[in-house]
This record gives sequence, C-alpha cells and structure tokens, in this order.
Amino acid sequence: MTSDSVSRASLAIVAAVALAAAAYFADTVFAPLTLALFIIALVWPFQRWLQSRIPALLALAVTMTLTVLAMLVFASLAAWGFGRVGRSLIADSARYQAIYDAVVDWLDGHGVSVAGLWAEHFNWSWLLRGAQQITGRVNTTLGFWIITLVYVILGLMEVEDADRKLRAYLSPDTARVVAGAAADTARKFRKYMQVRTLMSVATGLLVWAFAAATGLQFALEWGVIAFVLNYIPFIGPFIATLFPTLLAMAQFATWQAALGVFVCLNVIQFVIGSYVEPRVSGAVLAISPSVVLLVLFFWTFLWGLYGAFIGVPIAIAVLTVCEHAPSTRWIADLLGGPLPGGVREKAPARR
Repeated sequence: MTSDSVSRASLAIVAAVALAAAAYFADTVFAPLTLALFIIALVWPFQRWLQSRIPALLALAVTMTLTVLAMLVFASLAAWGFGRVGRSLIADSARYQAIYDAVVDWLDGHGVSVAGLWAEHFNWSWLLRGAQQITGRVNTTLGFWIITLVYVILGLMEVEDADRKLRAYLSPDTARVVAGAAADTARKFRKYMQVRTLMSVATGLLVWAFAAATGLQFALEWGVIAFVLNYIPFIGPFIATLFPTLLAMAQFATWQAALGVFVCLNVIQFVIGSYVEPRVSGAVLAISPSVVLLVLFFWTFLWGLYGAFIGVPIAIAVLTVCEHAPSTRWIADLLGGPLPGGVREKAPARR
C-alpha cells in the first residue's frame, strides 16, 4: 500500500470518527434532519405528481396532511397495542414476580448460583419501571417530530432548486454522480419501506392468527405490536416474541406452553425475515446481515429508538453512494448482500 493510500485511509477514518461524534453530541439537530431526509425521499414522487396538476403550495399542503395523518395512524396503533398490554402486565406484576422468584429458586437448587446474585439486582418491579421510563420518553418527543416536519416542509420546497444548483455549481461528471446517487438512494428508500410494510403486515397477521388459535390473551394487540416492531430489524422482532412469551407463562402456568409460544413466534419471525423478505426485496436492498446488525446497534447507541429505525436506511444510503463512486465501489460490493447463486469467484490469474 502506498503512502498516498495510507493517508487517504487515515483521513477517512478520522472523518468517520468526527461524523459519529457530531451525530452523538448534536443528536437534537442531526436526528430529525436525517429522518426528514428519509421522509422527503419517500413522499417526493407524490409531491412532484401533485405539483404537475395543482399549485405547488396546495400540493405541499396535501402531501404534508397525508404524511402527518399516516404518522398519527401509526402512532395510534402503537399506543393502543402497547397501552392495552402494558396495563395488563402492570396489573399482574405480583404474579410475574412470583414466577421469577420460582425460577431463581429452581436454578439455585440446581447449583446455578449466579441466579441468586442476579436476583439481588433485578426484579419485576425494576423491569416495569424501566418500561414506564421508556414510555415517558416516547411521550416527550413531540418537539422532535415538530422539528422533523419543519425540515420536511422546507426540504420539499427546495428539492428542485437544489437539483438546479447541483448542476450549476458542480462539474458535469460530479453532478451526474451525485444526482444519480441521490435518485438511486431515494428509490431504494421507497423500496425498503414497501417491503418492510408488506412484511410487517404479514408478520402481524400471522402473529394474530397464532395467538388467537392458541387462546393467548390480547391476540389482536400482539398482532399490532408485531406489525409496529417489525420496522426495527432484529430488536423489534425479539421484543415482539419476548413479551407474549411472558404473558403465556402467566396465563398457561406451564413452562412448556411458554416455550411453545416462544418457539412458534420465532419461527414466524424467521420465515418472514430470513426467507420471504429477501425474495421480495431482491438484490436491490441486499446488505450483509452482520452489517445490518452492526449499524442497528451503532445508531441505537447514538440516537436511541430513532436510530434503531433509521439505521438501516442510513446504511443503504452510504452503500448506494459508494456504489456510484468508482473509487469506493469495492465497499458496496464488500458490504452488500451475498453473491447470486450463479456468480462464482474469479479464479486467480496464472503466472
């Protein structure tokens, strides 16, 4: 490796660390801005279609009204599902604490001494307080959404102007690469949300049908929760299987029933997430699963709940930009999904 390559690699690492630090310490600025750019990419085709038929300001008003309405419907579904289940869990907290104590006693009786140490620092009330704190934090994000919607309004008004400035102030080749990367990223964002929504609906319906067939309480609520949480890869499906399992443990009072619920719900999540979804999304959204997991935890650490949601779209955007730049195309190839079945590794050249 030449000294020039080492210098560029070092500068890239320093720049990445600086961007991560800025995203962490200035999350109140960058988190709503990033989410707003994602929303703009989703709704811009509809906005452009409306602008060709009605005045631009009226088209903007219609687009924003429908966007806010979609957000309110989604938030209402989430609040309804979590609220109903949460009240039941809080009401039965004594029963869950008793189950937990019985499990700890059983583990201690079989020589698993760490259970007693863990019991000193954990109980069901502590878990409930943590859930209530998370709920309270979600309820205080009205300002975040207001800032995001302001960014969306301003961004939709400036999309066409930004495209003209891009072509006016950059060289033709650079402008073509930037414009192509931006358009391709927006297209992938829309494909990502289409696939994610279809898979969330399928997951919610299957979870509801399974819960109803087995007599598990709150079958409809579990279906709604599975639908909502499926928008967050890995973490969402895990939570959507953990809490129904806890309820089954208290409702059916046998560990076999709880284990059966946990296994069946995980089978549903696995089939939808690992078999159906890759075939629906195809190679357009192919990303290495390890990269998805890494960016999920990374952006969750930086921005919490919103980072968990927006982490994968950010990875899609970065890989798309790398794909359009010849010097970084290897990054997109390396971190993308697996090669198709018919593609073989190139054989090394003979000397």
